[in-house]
Amino acid sequence: MTHQHVDFAVAELGERTVASPLRDTRFVDSDERVLYRNNLAELRDLVRAGEEPLSFELAGPRERVFFEPSTLKCGIVTCGGLCPGLNNAVRAIVLGLLDKYGVAEVYGLRFGFEGLVGKYDHKPVRLTGPRVNQIHELGGTVLGTSRGAQPAADMVDTLQRLGIGLLFTIGGDGTLQGAHEIAEEIHRRELPIGVIGVPKTIDNDISYVETSFGFETAVSAARDATRAAYVEASGHRGGIGLVKLMGRDSGFIAAFAALADTNVGICLIPENPFTLDGLLPALRDRLERDGHAVVVVAEGAGQDLLAATGEQDASGNVAHGDIGLFLKERIPERFEAEGLEVNLKYIEPSYLIRSLAANTRDAAFCQLLGFAAVDAGMAGKTDMVVGLWRRRFTHVPIPLAVSSRKKVNSEGRLWQSVLSATGQPRDMR
Repeated sequence: MTHQHVDFAVAELGERTVASPLRDTRFVDSDERVLYRNNLAELRDLVRAGEEPLSFELAGPRERVFFEPSTLKCGIVTCGGLCPGLNNAVRAIVLGLLDKYGVAEVYGLRFGFEGLVGKYDHKPVRLTGPRVNQIHELGGTVLGTSRGAQPAADMVDTLQRLGIGLLFTIGGDGTLQGAHEIAEEIHRRELPIGVIGVPKTIDNDISYVETSFGFETAVSAARDATRAAYVEASGHRGGIGLVKLMGRDSGFIAAFAALADTNVGICLIPENPFTLDGLLPALRDRLERDGHAVVVVAEGAGQDLLAATGEQDASGNVAHGDIGLFLKERIPERFEAEGLEVNLKYIEPSYLIRSLAANTRDAAFCQLLGFAAVDAGMAGKTDMVVGLWRRRFTHVPIPLAVSSRKKVNSEGRLWQSVLSATGQPRDMR
């Protein structure tokens, strides 16, 4: 057996020559790894073939670090859409830098990557323990955010001007792309500046990262929406509760929401195509059986049913049509044409969910991710994102993390479980 080549090597700024200021901790050796795959038969085949299994670098504090903490200035930026846990991640990084390592100064860069471009004139904010002490109780981000790329050369100019030696970028796929461009420009100039990513995407779609923060809070809140849809649908003759959830290209939130609330009768995701001619018979069967139905649709599902605009959003993604409004209009129209009266209630909670504070589990997860990011940055790692794989924190090269978008496998266990939970047909094309 031969693996397709995947490069798990993490870039480093240079030799670690400074003794870590951490005490009473277990340091991680550079040869400690986390297996990418854990299938025993596959591992046996690799050993017989003399091949080394693919593995991630294990996250955690190193005994010697690259930066001298007492003279180091760090920057933090939050980018992209809002997501539960942003303030938790900022707080964790600040406290990790100041309290664990005794770093000299930490600055928050305002309104995403705009904060690194001089023409916007966003002044950096000095972040201290007292300043971030309570921000984890708030939704959103105290640093502000924005979408869209900025010139890497301008951003590195700003890092040099501010004297920042370590930059933490909190965001999703687009943010990581921008962080990689910054790291490449730094490398071109041969500067000792590290760039560390923290995975923030409510859709949970970053490759080689098991879970990103905010996802669990989003699924929990999505269940509140599906419950409301069930109450509305079950209270009316021919009631249909239609809920549109986040999931631009990946249907993880919709899939987990359907598993969390077994009142969901149909789940529509981008990875599983459908047509109205395939959907409506399944929906009619549910109405005939139960008298009502709850439908969950991810925002990126069914895009081939909508007229393409050819436009792009600020992040460079193809602008999607509104599948929720499309189904809200078409389902009653089609049923009415067939002589079936329905009462459809439409719920779209996306921005309510994005603005929430993190739940307990996401809050703890953000704390651990933030500390892992700090450890990686202080060790001189760069152009990488901290991740979680098989419940262990890892270092993932950014080029690998953005090489593809993680999607629901329509033949995998997750989607098969959704089909079992909802009872919907496998194919609704």
